[in-house]
Amino acid sequence: MLTISQVERDTGLSKDTLRIWERRYGFPNPARDANGERQYDASQLQRLRLIKRLIDSGKRPGKLVGRPLAELSKLSAEQPPGAIAPNAREAHGEFIEMLKSRDTEALQQRLSQILMRKGLQQFVLTTLAPLNTTIGEAWGRGDIATFDEHLYTEQVQSLMRTVIQGISHRSDSPRVMLTTLPQEQHGLGLLMVESLLAAENIYCVSLGTQTPVQDVVAAAKALRADIVALSFSASFSLRAAIAGIATLRREFSPATALWAGGRLMVRMKQIPPGVTRFTALDEVVPAISAWRAKSGA
Repeated sequence: MLTISQVERDTGLSKDTLRIWERRYGFPNPARDANGERQYDASQLQRLRLIKRLIDSGKRPGKLVGRPLAELSKLSAEQPPGAIAPNAREAHGEFIEMLKSRDTEALQQRLSQILMRKGLQQFVLTTLAPLNTTIGEAWGRGDIATFDEHLYTEQVQSLMRTVIQGISHRSDSPRVMLTTLPQEQHGLGLLMVESLLAAENIYCVSLGTQTPVQDVVAAAKALRADIVALSFSASFSLRAAIAGIATLRREFSPATALWAGGRLMVRMKQIPPGVTRFTALDEVVPAISAWRAKSGA
């Protein structure tokens, strides 16, 4: 039996999301321990993992949460593999095997070799972005454990931070601040955006994840941010994202650009005025050029 905190860490679904689904859809349906705390069994965890993977692929939670395990498994198996070339997918097999054998040294070395050959931006766009999808799919199928996925993320983050820190010269304009809102724990997307911008000699400050809205406002003013960039994973509450973005847009001056990116943006049909939406990483660098052209920087 798992606690709600353990399920949150395993699936990436926030505690608030799990509680809302429990009230709205009747699933998950946890037992309670002697202290009244929620307890989830393995079958519920498996269903939640599949739901998370299907949400990440663009499905709506309301169409998934009430479905039994067999239907979710069938839907998951029917999902297209995504925009990854077959030869690239086969090449990703080596990374899966490294994770299964827990060979972190080989994993780090292989990633470093590709980074040196491709350069930072191409490494992020053509290696990391599709590889992240492959790793997530492997986790969703149960081919790798949750801690294997975490191990992969930590190795990638360590490599990316080392490279970013080695880029010394940064332009004064624009100044970009990156963060996520409360309940958004995924920070790899932020780091990938920071890497793309660092390669363009853009000055970036990352606050990490789960920054309260008013703290985002205060930090943007204190750091004199020209652009505030937020990242949203597919499992983040759409309603909370819209509310948070709208609040920030009202609080910021018109001179402060607000960017919102991540997989949730695919599902966000309408976005508050004055906010730039990103659904793919390769949109980031052109957006910087557009900002500079508009601001005359």
